[in-house]
Amino acid sequence: MKLLIDFFPIALFFAVFKLWGIYPATAVAIVATIVQIAYLRFKLGKVEPMQWVSLGVIVLFGGATLLAQDENFIKWKPTVLYWLMGAALLVGQLVLRKNFIKSLMGGQVQLPDHAWNTLNWAWSGFFAAMGGLNLWIAYHFDTDTWVNFKMFGGLGLMLLFILVQAVYMSRFMQEKPQDSQ
Repeated sequence: MKLLIDFFPIALFFAVFKLWGIYPATAVAIVATIVQIAYLRFKLGKVEPMQWVSLGVIVLFGGATLLAQDENFIKWKPTVLYWLMGAALLVGQLVLRKNFIKSLMGGQVQLPDHAWNTLNWAWSGFFAAMGGLNLWIAYHFDTDTWVNFKMFGGLGLMLLFILVQAVYMSRFMQEKPQDSQ
């Protein structure tokens, strides 16, 4: 359910872009993100910090896109989010001495500290690369190609990266001993 809620503004952005263009799609993405946050806040009682950041970034960059009638602002939005997420992981690791990947997943998965550190560095690098790739596509291809990449390419790369991470984590996971009967 959470994945569908998180995917809601992106899917609406894509659909409206295909029907009416970048500016209506941007306006819909802003409204959809506000609705998403309101739903999470009032229905579930909790909004994650990164979701608040995402709301701020879409309102800022989407608003600039609409006010200036310049699609370059909205093209920067995914990069800013990727780089903020990567920076948060790095600051957590290097400054706060806290591994946010472990904090997020440690309740479900037991891994040695060096594996958590590797995952944290890998995610930081992934977010940095995705931010750069988004800008490269935004400035080397037309807007339609960028939107298609944002919808399918970015999500596909994320899924592939998660699968690679799962394979990496499986090297360190052990089966629980079963009760003998």
